[in-house]
Amino acid sequence: MPREDHVAGPGRPPMITVEAVPVTPRARVYAEGWQSWSPTTWYRSGDAPHRPTETRQHLMRFRPGAPVPEAGVQGEGLLVIDPGDGAPARVFGTLDAATDVPSIRAVWHGDRIEVAATGVVQAWVAESGGAGSRDGDGDDDGPDGAAGTAALAGFGERMAVAAAARRGSPDLRVWCTWYRYFESVTAADVRENLNAIDRHRLPVDVVQIDDGWSTGTGEWTRIRPGFGALADTIAAIRDSGRRAGLWLAPFTVGAASDLARRHPDWLTGAAGANWGDRLVGLDLTHPGVRAYLADLFARVRELGVDYLKLDFLYGGAVPAPRFDDTATGVAAYRSGLALIREVMGEDVYLLGCGAPILPSVGLVDAMRVSPDTFHEGGEDGSQGLRGRMSLRARAWQHGVLWVNDPDCLVARPGFALREEWAREVRAAPGLRGFSDRIDELDARGLHLVRRLLEGAPA
Repeated sequence: MPREDHVAGPGRPPMITVEAVPVTPRARVYAEGWQSWSPTTWYRSGDAPHRPTETRQHLMRFRPGAPVPEAGVQGEGLLVIDPGDGAPARVFGTLDAATDVPSIRAVWHGDRIEVAATGVVQAWVAESGGAGSRDGDGDDDGPDGAAGTAALAGFGERMAVAAAARRGSPDLRVWCTWYRYFESVTAADVRENLNAIDRHRLPVDVVQIDDGWSTGTGEWTRIRPGFGALADTIAAIRDSGRRAGLWLAPFTVGAASDLARRHPDWLTGAAGANWGDRLVGLDLTHPGVRAYLADLFARVRELGVDYLKLDFLYGGAVPAPRFDDTATGVAAYRSGLALIREVMGEDVYLLGCGAPILPSVGLVDAMRVSPDTFHEGGEDGSQGLRGRMSLRARAWQHGVLWVNDPDCLVARPGFALREEWAREVRAAPGLRGFSDRIDELDARGLHLVRRLLEGAPA
């Protein structure tokens, strides 16, 4: 008989014990993170779970409103237990992420793992795997590695069918402005690199303008004066025969933004901090917000943009009261993403980033599956390979739920980790992107970029 024996966070249902699973000392647990930037990996008994060190980090990398356990590990909508003896893995998950996603917790108790969840989960024994495989922790784990891989693949197939995943989207090759220009990008920078792509005959499908083209969160219709002519730049990209890509963070606004001051009734809950401002989620059930988003994306569509990187999407699902008081945060989030898809059309390529994982299935073509390669200040490689762990762990999602985005290769000489990162992104399935000023690349950097774009093996 299930029992309540765990303390819930504010506004979250209590944890209900689901099952106790017999395991061996080699047992491992896969815990799926809440969104693109959330830690996702396999854990063994005794491994310390990844934890936020401050409130802002919890809001922006973990699940707002869901406490991180003091003991054990927690997945959001998916948890897999690999017993470690070659026997099939046990899967605990939801195949319906349209209105809510249960948190699922695993705690070791000697020779068993106790599983509890905040809502209804399905549980099944996965089909047996074959030989061992590298599945997220960098090791070949023999039979138990194969069991884990088979379990994730099986869940992916079920989830893809249940949520009508957008399979078949192409693995595009992308040049992105972000890791070289950050918020200081200009139209001239884009044109310079567009010419360099042609000059070096690099096989690039998308030229994507990242953050920096607009005046800030909530001000998406206002072009930053220092950027230049956005419409002309997009036209130049399209005239080159490539997709024109644009970055937006449409579900999150700055608390000091003009939009937030004019429409306080459009705001929901705290969503962290960035751009020198507190971030707040938008109420995607509010008629005013929906009209604003419909108008915004109609304008974007008219510009000729046919590739969108939608960032900080978790802000649409933060726990808070909403105009529609029957809508959960997850349902509100999906309604907002569905609105963008409707306005932009089926032919526009949508890439989710900072996006709730399971609630996005069926609405996006591609998904960032790891944190940013680095933040400003980490251009020398001093922040390490931040994305490697989740990138490896989520490899199973590619071609099943969407096209994986491992984030951009940075190949310039000043990035000390370029060789190591190049091996990671070449080995990872999915989009092939890079983010350098091409004229600053040395011969080795150009070689690494060309190998990535041409699909050379790792």
